[in-house]
Amino acid sequence: MPITAPEYAEPRRTAPALPAPRGEISARLLTALRSGRAPDPVGAAADADGLGDDLHLALYVLYELHYQGFEALPEQLEWDPALLALRHTLEERFLAALRAGVPGVPDVRAALMGLLVEPTGHDPTSVTHFLQKQGEPWHLREYAALRSLYHLKEADPHCWVLPRLHGRAKAGMVAVLYDEFGAGRAEQVHARLFADLMADLGLETEYGRYVDAAPGEMLAVVNLMSLCGLRRALRGASVGHFAAVEVTSSPGSRRLAKALRRTGAGAAAVRFYEEHVEADAVHEQVVRREVIGGLLDQEPRLEEDVVFGIEAMVLLEDRLGATLLSRWHHHRSALRTPSA
Repeated sequence: MPITAPEYAEPRRTAPALPAPRGEISARLLTALRSGRAPDPVGAAADADGLGDDLHLALYVLYELHYQGFEALPEQLEWDPALLALRHTLEERFLAALRAGVPGVPDVRAALMGLLVEPTGHDPTSVTHFLQKQGEPWHLREYAALRSLYHLKEADPHCWVLPRLHGRAKAGMVAVLYDEFGAGRAEQVHARLFADLMADLGLETEYGRYVDAAPGEMLAVVNLMSLCGLRRALRGASVGHFAAVEVTSSPGSRRLAKALRRTGAGAAAVRFYEEHVEADAVHEQVVRREVIGGLLDQEPRLEEDVVFGIEAMVLLEDRLGATLLSRWHHHRSALRTPSA
């Protein structure tokens, strides 16, 4: 029997409004965008916290100019030299913080090994373990609202790497991305399936709806994908990040599907994660053997970058997980604006 999803409305049919600022950098940037002029020199950008809320909101806004844009902003701003210069400064602060925070294991095999080993019991540091065992409907709604910043454009950031790959690496990457985009069927595009999940949980599905509610840790998770995708020099890191996502997706999706069924969510909500359980188990093999294997056969010097992409993804997901669990264990909302 086919699953009946809620009435579908394309989340990206319109551009979102600009978010509210979170500090000096984002305030100056947003003021400049609203006024239609180049941003003033932002001295604070050069010394900004590379993992801070202010920097990551500014980066998120600058990256979104390459995706959906914002309401009433001219599309020409995507390549505005002053905005690109500001973005470069913020990216360098972000990269410095990431490189200082990752362990730097010696090779890809070692970097992936920890991701391939599932804990035998409950992992108290894992958000998906918490949601499977203890999660209440409001936890799952908050989790979906935050993840919508990525899943409503799922796989788009990783598409930037395609022109930078060739041979086995490109063929493997395209094969996986083909599934992410519904294997030619619009109703199966993963971003659409996530919009159906959101609607099933009673969330609004407009693209960018929950940016103001998202803590900086969530913005950083999404920004890392755009950073790696938009820099050719980080093509190895983009591949590593994508591999880490695929390796961890299947077991995490299984737990989330169980959590949704346990809390009485509808079929459309469960479907999104059930789709990822089987598909990403296959994708993980293709990414490890063909994409990473093909890339390093062609460019072995990129192994350090692939490791960096894997470790940076783990670092930021761990930070986000710690924030969510800290709030939820104290029966507090993880959203900056709980009313959202």
